[in-house]
Formats: sequence, C-alpha cells, structure tokens
Amino acid sequence: LDGEYFSLECVSQFSTFWDHTSSNALPQDITCLAADRMLIFASYNNILHAFARNKEVVHTYEGHKARIHLLQPFGDHVISVDVDNVLIVWDIQSEEEYLQVDFDKATFAVSAVLHPSTYLNKILLGSEQGSLQLWNIRSNKLLYSFPGWHLAVTTLEQAPAVDVVAVGLVSGHIIVHNIKFDETLMKFQQDWGPITAISFRTDGHPVMAAGSPIGHIALWDLEEKKLMCQMQDAHSTAIAGMSFVPGEPLLITNGADNAIRVWIFDGPGGTGRVLRSRMGHSAPPTKIRYHGQNGEQILSAGQDGTLQSFSTVHEKFNKSLGRGSINKKKSKKKGLKLDTMALPPITVFASEVAHQSDWDSIVACHQGYITCTTWNYQKTSMGAHKLRPEEFSKHKPIDIYATAVDITSCGNFAVIGLSTGRVDVYNMQSGIHRGRYGKERAHEGAIRGVAVDGLNQLIITAGSEGLIKFWKFKTKDLVYTTELSSSPNGILLHRDSGILGIAFDDFSISVLDIETRKIVRTFAGHHGRINDMTFSPDGRWLITSSMDCTIKTWDLPSGCLIDCFLVDSAAVSLAMSPTGDFLASTHVDDLGIYLWSNRSLYSLVSLRPLPADYEPSMVTRPSTCPVQGSEETCDEMVEYVSPEQLGEQLVTLSSLPESRWKNLLSLDVIKTKNKPREPPKVPKSAPFFIPTVPGLIPRYIAPEEENDTQSKVVNLGVLAQKSDFYIYLEEALSTNEYTAPLNLLKSLGPSNIEIELRGLAPEGGGSMEVMLSFLRMIGMMLSKKYNFELAQAYLALFLKLHLKILSSEPNLLEEVSRLSTQLEETWIYLQTLFNQSLCVLTYMKSALL
Repeated sequence: LDGEYFSLECVSQFSTFWDHTSSNALPQDITCLAADRMLIFASYNNILHAFARNKEVVHTYEGHKARIHLLQPFGDHVISVDVDNVLIVWDIQSEEEYLQVDFDKATFAVSAVLHPSTYLNKILLGSEQGSLQLWNIRSNKLLYSFPGWHLAVTTLEQAPAVDVVAVGLVSGHIIVHNIKFDETLMKFQQDWGPITAISFRTDGHPVMAAGSPIGHIALWDLEEKKLMCQMQDAHSTAIAGMSFVPGEPLLITNGADNAIRVWIFDGPGGTGRVLRSRMGHSAPPTKIRYHGQNGEQILSAGQDGTLQSFSTVHEKFNKSLGRGSINKKKSKKKGLKLDTMALPPITVFASEVAHQSDWDSIVACHQGYITCTTWNYQKTSMGAHKLRPEEFSKHKPIDIYATAVDITSCGNFAVIGLSTGRVDVYNMQSGIHRGRYGKERAHEGAIRGVAVDGLNQLIITAGSEGLIKFWKFKTKDLVYTTELSSSPNGILLHRDSGILGIAFDDFSISVLDIETRKIVRTFAGHHGRINDMTFSPDGRWLITSSMDCTIKTWDLPSGCLIDCFLVDSAAVSLAMSPTGDFLASTHVDDLGIYLWSNRSLYSLVSLRPLPADYEPSMVTRPSTCPVQGSEETCDEMVEYVSPEQLGEQLVTLSSLPESRWKNLLSLDVIKTKNKPREPPKVPKSAPFFIPTVPGLIPRYIAPEEENDTQSKVVNLGVLAQKSDFYIYLEEALSTNEYTAPLNLLKSLGPSNIEIELRGLAPEGGGSMEVMLSFLRMIGMMLSKKYNFELAQAYLALFLKLHLKILSSEPNLLEEVSRLSTQLEETWIYLQTLFNQSLCVLTYMKSALL
C-alpha cells in the first residue's frame, strides 16, 4: 500500500474539525497550545515550537527537562512552565532563554499563569497551594504575594475590567478578585467539581461562563451576582477550554469528547444554542464502511456508541447519527450521564443507498445484544425499527446476540445472523419478520457472516462449525454446502464479481467463487487475528489487516502478495473507496480515520509479487499534513525493458508497425496508383530586379525560353557503389552473424527495402553469394523464431523479385527448399496451438450456455 499503491500524499485524519489550513505535524501529540497575534505556540513533552502562518515551524525552544504544561505569550517573549516547577521566559526571535525561575513545589507549585491587562512586564501566577504571586519579568522581582483561599488554583482569566481577575479553584469556587487592591469583589460556587475554564462575554452583557469536569457550563450574571442559567451536557466529558469571541455573542468550547462547538446566545433566558460543531468519536472506531458509490462519505461506528458519517471532501459535510437507545424519549429526559437506555457499541453494520430517502437504510448489530437497530441516513438519526425474533420481544436473553448483518442491494431486506446459528430476514420498510433459513437454525455454530448477492438470488452464510451454506433468497431452501478447512472468522462478498473473501481463525484467507462454489485462491502470511478485509472496486485486489500490525494487498488474478507494510498500531477496520482512490483505516486506541491514497491512479506502479521472505517496513500513519522528511521514499521502480524474445520455443513477432512490412508485395500497385498524371512543373523564378530595355520608353526584357529537356542518362557510378546492407551480407558469409543486416533492414521503409532486395541480383550489381547470404539470414530468423512476420514478408518479396534466378541456381534452390521445410514445421506448430485455443473457447461458450 505505501510505497507501492497507497502513498502518504493527499491524506486526512478525521480528528480536526474547522475550515482551516493544517500545519506541519509534530513528532508527538501536542500537550499545550497558546497563540499571539503572529505566532502559534505548541509544545510536546519538553520541547516548544512556534508556527508561522498556521503551517510551518519557524522557532524551536529547547531547555526544559520535564513536560511543559503551561504556556503564556508575553509580547516579544513567551513563558513556559514545566511539571518540575521551572518557569522559563524565551526570546521569541533569538530562541534564547531570557529568564529562568525555579519554584519550590512544596511552597508554590505553579498551576496557572496570566498576563494581567495593562500590567507592563508583569505576570500573575497561581499555585496548587492556593496563593498567587505577581512577578516583574524584566527585573526578575516578586512584586506581591496574595495569600489566596487555601485551595488549589486551576485557572486564571482576565475580566473585561482592568485590575480584575477571575480565579477558578479546585473546590468549584470562582473568585472575582481585584489584584490592585487585593480585595474580592464577588464569589460564586459550582457543585460540579473543579473549575476547568472561565471566559467573559465582551459584547455588552455582564456574563461569565465557567466549565466543569462533567461537561456542564454555568453562566453567571455579574450584575445580579447570581447564576443566570446552566448549559448541561454541553460536552459528554470535561470542558477543556472555552472562549467568547470578542464583541460577539459567540462561545467556543471544546472537550475531551473530541468535539468543538460554537454556541450563540440569541434567545430568551440567556442560554445558548449550538450554531456550529465539529466532532469525531470520543472512543476509538470499531467499524468503518463507505456509504454510496461516490466515495465521499464514510460511515463509522465507535466504542462510544455513536454512528457518524465523515466526508472525504470537507468536514462541513460530516454528520452524527447519534447514539443507539432503547427508548429515545426516556434517554432525552435522563440526559447523557444518567442514561440507562443507551445501547452497547455497534460491532457490525451494513448500509445501502437504494430507498434511503424512503425508509431506513442502515442496520447495525450491537455488542452482546440480540436486537439490531435501523438508522436513517437522510434524517441523521436512529431509525424506527428494532429487529429481533418475536419470541424475544418481551424478554432479553443473556447469552444470545446478533453477530452478522447485511442489506440487500435493493434496500428492502435485512438479513441478520445470531450467535445461536439462526438467520432471519426482516423488511426494512415495515420492520416485519419475513422468515428464517433452516428449520430451527441455519448452522450448528454461531453465525460468523452473512452476505446477499447483487440480484437477491442467493444468501451465503458462514458458521463457526466450518461450513459455508448457499440458500435461495426467496424460497429459503438450502442449495449447497461447502466444508472449510478451519473455522471462519468473517466473510466479505464483492457483489459485482461474485467472489467471496473468507478469513479464518488460523490467520489464513480464502477466496470462493459463488458461481462454481469452489475455493479459487488461498493466501497465508498473517501472524495474528484478521480484523477486516476489503476488495478493490474492480475485484482484483483483496486488502486485509491483522493484529500483527500489517496491512497486505493480495492480487487475485495472479494469486500473489503484491504489497505489505507495517503500522505502529494494528488496523481494526478497512474500507476501500468505491472509486478506488482511497483506502480508509482505523487503528487500535486511535480516534482518527486515516486515508491512504492509491498511487496506481496517478503514477507508474509495478505489480511484481513480493518474495516469500519479504520483511515489511514500518510506515508512519498519515496526518492532516505529512511531516517533512518523514515520508519514506520507496525504491524507484526499475523500468521494465521487454526482451526481443521471452522464450526460445515461443514464436515472437517484431514490434514494427504493419505499414513497414505488410504492403511489400503490393509496392508496384501502390506506385502505379500514386503516379502523377503529368510531371511537376518547376516554377520560373523571377529576378529581384526585372531588367528593362534601354530607351526612351521603359520596356521589360522578354524572358528567354528555357530548355526543359532533361538528360536521360543514368549515373552508373552511383549504382556501382555497394550499400551498407550489401556489405553486411558479404561479411555475414564468413562470420555467420546476421544481426547487423537484419537491424538495418528493420530500420528501412518499404521502398528502400525493395531497392535493397533488387540490388542483390547480379543484374543489379549483386552476386549469387550475397543472395545465398540473404536466404541464410531468413533461415536464421526462422530457426530462432523471432521477427516471424518480417521473415515471411522479406522472403515473399525476395521470391517475387528473383524467382527466375533462384530456379536456375542449384545452390540457391537447395537453400530455398531448406527454408520451405522450416516454414512448414513452424506453421504446423502454430496451427496446433491455434486449434487448441479455439477448442477451449468453443467448449467454454457452450458450457456457459
């Protein structure tokens, strides 16, 4: 995939959400972020970087010995604090340390930093002990110490008023404090735990917003000094940061649930509503599949219980279909935290675009749950039906659950397999049960996979007991049973080509043709459980991922492994775009969906098989922008130069166009047809100055009659010279090497070839020895079985021109008879091959009919 078919170019990771320009990636996860009017500062571990133009790293600051956890831009400087309680002031342009201050963790462990507005060269530090300190950075002096409230400070925020700062405490208290007079102006308390973020509204409304660890936001009225309203479940996890847009009623929040939201405050009561949002999974995705045939939408189910749609075109087209719920009305009343109606995460799902505007188009299985849910892609919500057997409608069994699901290509029916071996069919429009396969159950073991063909004629089911069964879709009769060598882990059907991919528990893969119901390919090479499979749109490639952290591409026509690479985290799910341009993958403990571009669409790619002892190389997973220099350069593909002859026993044709040899016998006819009716007339050239006759009256001199008669005498001196072809043939009589005259003849046009062959006869200046040498050249071509059509054409023209001479010369006649035997043997060999091929084709046509 990487280095062969899928490069690290044109890739995306769906964990970023805004209309933005992506920066170059840093080697590790960013742990701290800050910005001023020109640069963006980001740190990972103990290294700090500065980005310019939101893209490229322009400064790097190295000096901390521990992880950086606080950043504060400060004019021409930037302040960073690490977990070892070391504060460093950096000069932004020179990247040098301006000041370093070491604090004692026992007395003052820095937990927050703020530059108070209008306080020149001064910063305010908060501590885990609860005290505050005001420092002058220029003079490196402690100006004032605030005793604090004996509770750890979690955040500091500048209020719109000068000298006023909001202090968030670990107890949930918010202190609005005047640092000029060291007096508390007002005090608020939240019951949701420590204060995680504070922001002030600056559009004329005296409102302060405060975040909490459980995802709630409190809005406080600073004039009335009371709680104005609550925004509960703004995020499903802790509020990581919030900021009001200056001069606008807009609040931007983000949280650990991998979501960023913009809230607008334009309604009564002061509460906000979501204006825009970008969100991904808050837990790693478990299954991804492309939705539709345009390759622009990827459906993704995550361990957080949500089903989401991500766009490969732009993030603004992303959709969230929400979480599965047993009762949506009760879930809304209880809220996210107390929701006991939430369904387990989705393990397997199937979708179809046909009739998606009429009824539900997605059906999903949930982990350890017997009920399958339907989802509506158009309405971006959970569907109207819950599909389960009628006998389990009143009670939920503990040890029975849905394991496999598929939707017919028409979008009308859903086929569901259970852990008991039962397979049922439901109507997607009404949710009504439409029958089952087998008397009691379809398989003795658990269902490992179900698939419906493109015409709704067959249903293929795989059981853990090692059987693949083919059923009539309509009558539900068993048609055929195939016994497998091992227990299947999962199946995947490519409907267009009718090939079924089967993954086994012994880490092998087989490909079954559903027309002949035979195993046509078997692949072995993975050393871990096979997580997922996907076919290329044309059905030529089968791409598999395994717990051994490899992603392999198998070429089905040749039955060979053509690509393999390692990733640092095993791929859980794979999906190939219906247009063939991208491969999407999700990985263990990773929130993102990664796109790998198909290099074979825009560059020359070799399809050579990989050797059995091939050691795959580690490939860095793509990000929103590849790291400079980190992209591994693959070996340059050696351009394949085809030999003149693949094998000595193969009759090989030349690569010359037909115009160079096909009409050699018809040159006289062509020349007759192309002969002009009258000879071309040479235009009379006028002089630059037209001469005149001297006299009183200007008169031009009459042109003299030119002698148009041309000499008919032929220059015999030219014909007497020997051509290069003639010389090569003479030399070949002694060396018996005919490569040079043959290459020269191949480079000539039809007319020049005829002239060269005419010149071999004695009356044309040639000799019998040269004619014999030419016949031996043809014999060499026939014996080596290459340039077969050229040998036929050259010999035919030679016989046409010199037939009388050949019949009167015994040496030439003997050589011609030897050539006749060679031609007959070669033709009988070719005719036998042609007849065999025609016989096989005729049989296949009649057999298919």
